[in-house]
Amino acid sequence: MERGKEGKAIPRIRRLKLHCLPPAPLQRRDLTMNIHHLELFYYVARHGGISRAVRSMPYGIQQPAVSSQILLLEQDLGAKLFERSPFKLTATGEQLFEFIRPFFENLDAMAARLRKQSAPLLRIGASELVLRDYLPAVVERLRRHEPKLRLGLRSGFQPEMEKWLLDREIDVAITPLDAKPPARLRCLRLLRMPLVLLVPRQSRIKSAADLWARGGIEEPLICLPHTEAMSRLFRKGLQQRQVDWPQSIEASSMDLVTRYVANGYGIGLSVNAAEVVRHPRVRVLPLDDFEAVEIAALWNGEPTPRIRALLEESQRYVAQQWPGLACGDKLA
Repeated sequence: MERGKEGKAIPRIRRLKLHCLPPAPLQRRDLTMNIHHLELFYYVARHGGISRAVRSMPYGIQQPAVSSQILLLEQDLGAKLFERSPFKLTATGEQLFEFIRPFFENLDAMAARLRKQSAPLLRIGASELVLRDYLPAVVERLRRHEPKLRLGLRSGFQPEMEKWLLDREIDVAITPLDAKPPARLRCLRLLRMPLVLLVPRQSRIKSAADLWARGGIEEPLICLPHTEAMSRLFRKGLQQRQVDWPQSIEASSMDLVTRYVANGYGIGLSVNAAEVVRHPRVRVLPLDDFEAVEIAALWNGEPTPRIRALLEESQRYVAQQWPGLACGDKLA
Protein backbone atom coordinates (compact mmCIF):
# COMPACT_ATOMS: atom_id res chain seq x y z
CA MET A 1 0.00 0.00 0.00
CA GLU A 2 1.40 3.38 -0.92
CA ARG A 3 1.66 6.30 1.53
CA GLY A 4 1.17 10.00 0.87
CA LYS A 5 3.19 12.96 2.01
CA GLU A 6 1.51 12.94 5.41
CA GLY A 7 2.08 9.25 5.80
CA LYS A 8 -1.50 8.28 5.18
CA ALA A 9 -2.12 5.06 3.38
CA ILE A 10 -3.52 5.36 -0.07
CA PRO A 11 -5.56 2.31 -1.17
CA ARG A 12 -4.49 0.76 -4.43
CA ILE A 13 -7.16 0.96 -7.06
CA ARG A 14 -7.69 -2.36 -8.68
CA ARG A 15 -8.24 -2.49 -12.34
CA LEU A 16 -11.47 -4.27 -12.92
CA LYS A 17 -11.99 -6.13 -16.14
CA LEU A 18 -15.36 -5.17 -17.53
CA HIS A 19 -17.22 -7.90 -19.31
CA CYS A 20 -19.08 -6.15 -22.12
CA LEU A 21 -22.59 -7.48 -22.60
CA PRO A 22 -23.73 -8.08 -26.19
CA PRO A 23 -26.07 -5.38 -27.47
CA ALA A 24 -29.77 -6.03 -26.80
CA PRO A 25 -31.39 -7.53 -29.87
CA LEU A 26 -33.60 -5.20 -31.84
CA GLN A 27 -37.26 -5.80 -31.03
CA ARG A 28 -38.72 -7.87 -33.84
CA ARG A 29 -41.33 -6.03 -35.86
CA ASP A 30 -44.61 -7.86 -36.45
CA LEU A 31 -44.22 -9.16 -39.98
CA THR A 32 -47.72 -10.62 -40.25
CA MET A 33 -49.70 -9.01 -43.06
CA ASN A 34 -53.25 -7.84 -42.39
CA ILE A 35 -55.55 -10.38 -44.05
CA HIS A 36 -58.23 -7.74 -44.69
CA HIS A 37 -55.70 -5.55 -46.51
CA LEU A 38 -54.77 -8.55 -48.65
CA GLU A 39 -58.44 -9.18 -49.44
CA LEU A 40 -58.90 -5.58 -50.57
CA PHE A 41 -55.79 -5.78 -52.73
CA TYR A 42 -57.10 -9.01 -54.28
CA TYR A 43 -60.30 -7.28 -55.40
CA VAL A 44 -58.39 -4.24 -56.68
CA ALA A 45 -56.00 -6.42 -58.70
CA ARG A 46 -58.76 -8.67 -59.95
CA HIS A 47 -61.06 -5.86 -61.14
CA GLY A 48 -58.38 -3.45 -62.33
CA GLY A 49 -58.71 -0.50 -59.99
CA ILE A 50 -60.08 0.71 -56.68
CA SER A 51 -63.38 2.16 -57.95
CA ARG A 52 -64.18 -1.01 -59.90
CA ALA A 53 -63.29 -3.15 -56.91
CA VAL A 54 -65.66 -1.19 -54.63
CA ARG A 55 -68.55 -1.84 -57.03
CA SER A 56 -67.80 -5.57 -57.13
CA MET A 57 -67.18 -6.37 -53.47
CA PRO A 58 -69.75 -8.55 -51.68
CA TYR A 59 -70.00 -6.08 -48.80
CA GLY A 60 -70.29 -2.34 -48.49
CA ILE A 61 -67.10 -0.26 -48.21
CA GLN A 62 -66.30 3.25 -49.40
CA GLN A 63 -63.56 4.01 -51.93
CA PRO A 64 -61.51 6.26 -49.54
CA ALA A 65 -61.41 3.43 -47.00
CA VAL A 66 -60.05 1.00 -49.60
CA SER A 67 -57.42 3.54 -50.74
CA SER A 68 -56.19 4.20 -47.21
CA GLN A 69 -55.94 0.51 -46.33
CA ILE A 70 -54.10 -0.32 -49.55
CA LEU A 71 -51.61 2.43 -48.66
CA LEU A 72 -51.11 0.80 -45.27
CA LEU A 73 -50.39 -2.50 -47.00
CA GLU A 74 -47.84 -0.85 -49.30
CA GLN A 75 -46.19 0.87 -46.32
CA ASP A 76 -46.06 -2.44 -44.48
CA LEU A 77 -44.40 -4.17 -47.44
CA GLY A 78 -42.21 -1.20 -48.32
CA ALA A 79 -43.17 -1.46 -51.97
CA LYS A 80 -45.68 -0.03 -54.40
CA LEU A 81 -48.19 -2.61 -55.61
CA PHE A 82 -49.76 -0.90 -58.62
CA GLU A 83 -49.88 2.26 -60.67
CA ARG A 84 -53.12 4.16 -60.08
CA SER A 85 -53.78 5.74 -63.49
CA PRO A 86 -53.74 3.95 -65.78
CA PHE A 87 -54.02 0.90 -63.55
CA LYS A 88 -51.14 -1.55 -63.77
CA LEU A 89 -49.69 -3.96 -61.24
CA THR A 90 -46.03 -3.50 -60.40
CA ALA A 91 -43.69 -6.49 -60.33
CA THR A 92 -44.24 -6.72 -56.56
CA GLY A 93 -47.98 -6.46 -57.05
CA GLU A 94 -47.95 -9.24 -59.64
CA GLN A 95 -45.99 -11.46 -57.30
CA LEU A 96 -48.33 -10.82 -54.35
CA PHE A 97 -51.47 -11.24 -56.47
CA GLU A 98 -50.33 -14.60 -57.83
CA PHE A 99 -49.65 -15.74 -54.28
CA ILE A 100 -53.03 -14.76 -52.72
CA ARG A 101 -55.31 -15.36 -55.72
CA PRO A 102 -55.80 -19.14 -55.24
CA PHE A 103 -56.81 -18.63 -51.61
CA PHE A 104 -59.49 -15.99 -52.22
CA GLU A 105 -60.79 -17.55 -55.44
CA ASN A 106 -61.39 -20.87 -53.69
CA LEU A 107 -63.08 -19.48 -50.56
CA ASP A 108 -66.65 -19.84 -51.88
CA ALA A 109 -66.04 -23.37 -53.13
CA MET A 110 -64.53 -24.37 -49.79
CA ALA A 111 -67.41 -22.77 -47.87
CA ALA A 112 -69.93 -24.65 -50.01
CA ARG A 113 -68.06 -27.91 -49.44
CA LEU A 114 -67.98 -27.40 -45.68
CA ARG A 115 -71.67 -26.46 -45.57
CA LYS A 116 -72.58 -29.70 -47.30
CA GLN A 117 -70.79 -31.59 -44.57
CA SER A 118 -72.77 -29.89 -41.80
CA ALA A 119 -76.46 -29.42 -41.06
CA PRO A 120 -77.98 -26.50 -43.04
CA LEU A 121 -78.57 -23.25 -41.15
CA LEU A 122 -81.20 -20.62 -41.89
CA ARG A 123 -80.96 -17.35 -39.94
CA ILE A 124 -84.29 -15.51 -39.64
CA GLY A 125 -85.14 -12.15 -38.14
CA ALA A 126 -88.75 -11.27 -37.28
CA SER A 127 -90.99 -9.76 -34.64
CA GLU A 128 -91.66 -11.78 -31.50
CA LEU A 129 -95.23 -12.41 -32.67
CA VAL A 130 -94.08 -13.89 -35.99
CA LEU A 131 -91.38 -16.00 -34.35
CA ARG A 132 -93.76 -17.41 -31.78
CA ASP A 133 -97.13 -17.80 -33.51
CA TYR A 134 -96.59 -18.01 -37.28
CA LEU A 135 -93.06 -19.12 -38.11
CA PRO A 136 -93.28 -22.59 -36.47
CA ALA A 137 -95.93 -23.71 -38.97
CA VAL A 138 -93.77 -22.52 -41.90
CA VAL A 139 -90.63 -24.15 -40.48
CA GLU A 140 -92.50 -27.43 -40.04
CA ARG A 141 -93.19 -27.47 -43.77
CA LEU A 142 -89.56 -26.73 -44.57
CA ARG A 143 -88.36 -29.60 -42.40
CA ARG A 144 -90.36 -32.07 -44.43
CA HIS A 145 -87.77 -31.49 -47.16
CA GLU A 146 -84.76 -30.77 -44.89
CA PRO A 147 -85.20 -32.66 -41.60
CA LYS A 148 -81.81 -31.51 -40.29
CA LEU A 149 -82.46 -27.82 -40.88
CA ARG A 150 -81.05 -25.63 -38.11
CA LEU A 151 -82.48 -22.21 -37.28
CA GLY A 152 -80.98 -19.00 -35.96
CA LEU A 153 -83.76 -16.68 -34.73
CA ARG A 154 -83.54 -12.99 -33.79
CA SER A 155 -86.34 -10.61 -32.89
CA GLY A 156 -86.33 -6.94 -33.77
CA PHE A 157 -87.86 -4.07 -35.75
CA GLN A 158 -87.35 -3.19 -39.42
CA PRO A 159 -84.34 -0.84 -39.05
CA GLU A 160 -82.47 -3.40 -36.95
CA MET A 161 -83.22 -6.27 -39.32
CA GLU A 162 -82.18 -4.24 -42.38
CA LYS A 163 -78.77 -3.67 -40.75
CA TRP A 164 -78.47 -7.37 -39.90
CA LEU A 165 -79.22 -8.27 -43.52
CA LEU A 166 -76.70 -5.80 -44.92
CA ASP A 167 -74.07 -7.06 -42.45
CA ARG A 168 -74.89 -10.68 -43.43
CA GLU A 169 -75.86 -11.51 -39.85
CA ILE A 170 -79.22 -12.99 -40.91
CA ASP A 171 -80.44 -14.53 -44.18
CA VAL A 172 -84.03 -13.28 -44.32
CA ALA A 173 -86.30 -10.96 -42.32
CA ILE A 174 -90.08 -10.96 -41.96
CA THR A 175 -91.19 -7.53 -40.77
CA PRO A 176 -93.90 -4.88 -40.96
CA LEU A 177 -92.83 -2.36 -43.60
CA ASP A 178 -92.36 1.04 -42.04
CA ALA A 179 -90.46 2.55 -44.96
CA LYS A 180 -89.04 1.57 -48.32
CA PRO A 181 -86.15 -0.86 -47.75
CA PRO A 182 -82.61 0.03 -48.94
CA ALA A 183 -82.00 -0.51 -52.63
CA ARG A 184 -79.58 -3.36 -51.93
CA LEU A 185 -82.32 -5.42 -50.22
CA ARG A 186 -85.01 -7.34 -52.07
CA CYS A 187 -88.60 -7.33 -50.85
CA LEU A 188 -91.61 -9.64 -51.14
CA ARG A 189 -94.86 -8.33 -49.66
CA LEU A 190 -96.80 -11.10 -47.94
CA LEU A 191 -100.01 -9.56 -46.54
CA ARG A 192 -101.77 -6.41 -45.41
CA MET A 193 -103.13 -6.45 -41.84
CA PRO A 194 -105.79 -3.83 -40.86
CA LEU A 195 -105.25 -1.71 -37.77
CA VAL A 196 -107.69 -2.01 -34.86
CA LEU A 197 -108.21 -0.46 -31.46
CA LEU A 198 -108.65 -2.61 -28.36
CA VAL A 199 -110.87 -1.43 -25.51
CA PRO A 200 -111.87 -3.11 -22.24
CA ARG A 201 -115.03 -5.16 -22.76
CA GLN A 202 -117.00 -3.05 -20.25
CA SER A 203 -116.05 0.21 -22.03
CA ARG A 204 -118.92 2.37 -23.32
CA ILE A 205 -116.96 3.18 -26.48
CA LYS A 206 -118.67 1.39 -29.37
CA SER A 207 -116.56 2.55 -32.32
CA ALA A 208 -113.49 4.57 -33.22
CA ALA A 209 -115.79 7.31 -34.48
CA ASP A 210 -116.97 7.80 -30.87
CA LEU A 211 -113.42 8.74 -29.95
CA TRP A 212 -112.86 11.13 -32.86
CA ALA A 213 -116.15 12.91 -32.03
CA ARG A 214 -114.86 13.94 -28.63
CA GLY A 215 -113.11 17.21 -28.03
CA GLY A 216 -110.21 15.28 -26.48
CA ILE A 217 -109.40 11.69 -25.62
CA GLU A 218 -108.69 11.09 -21.95
CA GLU A 219 -107.99 7.34 -22.07
CA PRO A 220 -104.28 6.40 -22.16
CA LEU A 221 -103.01 5.11 -25.52
CA ILE A 222 -101.08 1.82 -25.39
CA CYS A 223 -99.02 0.87 -28.44
CA LEU A 224 -95.67 -0.27 -29.76
CA PRO A 225 -92.72 2.18 -29.96
CA HIS A 226 -93.28 5.21 -32.18
CA THR A 227 -90.67 3.87 -34.60
CA GLU A 228 -92.75 0.75 -35.35
CA ALA A 229 -94.78 0.66 -38.59
CA MET A 230 -98.25 0.39 -37.07
CA SER A 231 -97.59 3.24 -34.65
CA ARG A 232 -96.44 5.52 -37.47
CA LEU A 233 -99.44 4.62 -39.66
CA PHE A 234 -101.81 5.25 -36.77
CA ARG A 235 -100.17 8.60 -36.02
CA LYS A 236 -100.54 9.54 -39.69
CA GLY A 237 -104.25 8.71 -39.56
CA LEU A 238 -104.71 10.79 -36.41
CA GLN A 239 -103.05 13.79 -38.04
CA GLN A 240 -105.38 13.52 -41.03
CA ARG A 241 -108.31 13.69 -38.60
CA GLN A 242 -106.65 16.47 -36.57
CA VAL A 243 -106.80 14.30 -33.45
CA ASP A 244 -104.18 14.74 -30.75
CA TRP A 245 -103.73 11.53 -28.75
CA PRO A 246 -100.22 11.13 -27.30
CA GLN A 247 -98.89 7.72 -26.37
CA SER A 248 -99.04 6.94 -22.66
CA ILE A 249 -97.71 3.36 -22.44
CA GLU A 250 -95.07 1.91 -24.77
CA ALA A 251 -95.28 -1.87 -25.06
CA SER A 252 -92.56 -4.13 -26.45
CA SER A 253 -95.00 -6.56 -28.09
CA MET A 254 -98.61 -6.69 -29.27
CA ASP A 255 -99.32 -9.35 -26.65
CA LEU A 256 -98.49 -6.80 -23.98
CA VAL A 257 -100.82 -4.28 -25.59
CA THR A 258 -103.71 -6.76 -25.30
CA ARG A 259 -102.87 -7.64 -21.69
CA TYR A 260 -102.62 -4.02 -20.60
CA VAL A 261 -105.99 -3.25 -22.19
CA ALA A 262 -107.53 -6.30 -20.48
CA ASN A 263 -106.23 -5.02 -17.15
CA GLY A 264 -107.91 -1.65 -17.69
CA TYR A 265 -104.80 0.51 -18.29
CA GLY A 266 -106.16 2.20 -21.42
CA ILE A 267 -106.96 1.71 -25.13
CA GLY A 268 -104.55 -0.28 -27.27
CA LEU A 269 -103.45 -0.17 -30.90
CA SER A 270 -103.02 -3.53 -32.63
CA VAL A 271 -103.66 -5.43 -35.86
CA ASN A 272 -106.68 -7.56 -36.68
CA ALA A 273 -105.06 -10.94 -35.99
CA ALA A 274 -107.09 -13.28 -33.79
CA GLU A 275 -103.96 -14.70 -32.16
CA VAL A 276 -103.13 -11.23 -30.85
CA VAL A 277 -106.42 -9.59 -29.98
CA ARG A 278 -108.39 -12.58 -28.68
CA HIS A 279 -109.06 -12.03 -24.96
CA PRO A 280 -112.25 -12.46 -22.87
CA ARG A 281 -111.91 -8.97 -21.39
CA VAL A 282 -111.18 -7.11 -24.64
CA ARG A 283 -113.31 -5.80 -27.53
CA VAL A 284 -112.02 -4.93 -31.00
CA LEU A 285 -112.86 -1.67 -32.75
CA PRO A 286 -112.04 -1.70 -36.50
CA LEU A 287 -110.07 1.15 -38.07
CA ASP A 288 -111.28 0.54 -41.61
CA ASP A 289 -110.31 3.97 -42.94
CA PHE A 290 -106.71 3.77 -41.68
CA GLU A 291 -103.84 2.41 -43.75
CA ALA A 292 -103.16 -1.28 -43.19
CA VAL A 293 -99.78 -2.61 -42.09
CA GLU A 294 -97.85 -4.44 -44.81
CA ILE A 295 -95.88 -7.50 -43.73
CA ALA A 296 -92.99 -8.34 -46.04
CA ALA A 297 -89.97 -10.61 -46.35
CA LEU A 298 -86.58 -8.97 -46.96
CA TRP A 299 -83.32 -10.56 -48.06
CA ASN A 300 -79.98 -9.55 -49.52
CA GLY A 301 -79.02 -10.47 -53.09
CA GLU A 302 -80.14 -13.48 -55.09
CA PRO A 303 -82.15 -15.85 -52.86
CA THR A 304 -80.54 -19.19 -52.11
CA PRO A 305 -82.70 -22.31 -52.61
CA ARG A 306 -83.27 -22.41 -48.85
CA ILE A 307 -84.41 -18.77 -48.69
CA ARG A 308 -86.62 -19.31 -51.73
CA ALA A 309 -88.23 -22.33 -50.05
CA LEU A 310 -88.97 -20.22 -46.95
CA LEU A 311 -90.53 -17.45 -49.04
CA GLU A 312 -92.72 -19.88 -51.00
CA GLU A 313 -93.93 -21.65 -47.85
CA SER A 314 -94.64 -18.29 -46.22
CA GLN A 315 -96.80 -17.28 -49.17
CA ARG A 316 -98.73 -20.55 -48.99
CA TYR A 317 -99.25 -20.15 -45.26
CA VAL A 318 -100.53 -16.58 -45.63
CA ALA A 319 -102.90 -17.59 -48.44
CA GLN A 320 -104.39 -20.31 -46.21
CA GLN A 321 -104.59 -18.29 -42.99
CA TRP A 322 -105.69 -14.92 -44.41
CA PRO A 323 -106.96 -15.51 -47.96
CA GLY A 324 -108.45 -12.01 -48.19
CA LEU A 325 -105.33 -10.23 -46.92
CA ALA A 326 -102.55 -11.86 -48.99
CA CYS A 327 -100.70 -9.39 -51.24
CA GLY A 328 -100.26 -11.82 -54.13
CA ASP A 329 -96.75 -10.66 -55.07
CA LYS A 330 -94.83 -12.97 -57.38
CA LEU A 331 -91.47 -14.35 -56.35
CA ALA A 332 -89.09 -13.81 -59.28
